[in-house]
Amino acid sequence: MKTIFEYDNVSASERLESIVNERLEFLSTKYPFLIRGDVFFKRENKSDDTGFVCGIRLSAPGPRLYASSDKTNFEDAVRETVRDLGDQLERRKAKMSS
Repeated sequence: MKTIFEYDNVSASERLESIVNERLEFLSTKYPFLIRGDVFFKRENKSDDTGFVCGIRLSAPGPRLYASSDKTNFEDAVRETVRDLGDQLERRKAKMSS
């Protein structure tokens, strides 16, 4: 699966990219129909501690899948976003098999 990274108000980070690649590789082995992943990192100025946004759009047969989360750091945001995508992929796989 090909992965493309985009950063908004954040400097590029190899550490973040390796975390995302590791988690998306797991999804790719579990769901081999995945084609591409677009990963978006964004820093928003908020009054509370949140503001680290991770969004991931996956290309697969059918409509694209998208999940996003806003947490206190990017690692937590990536973890929650991938968990949400896993749920969506499980539902998509169930539809494809029926």
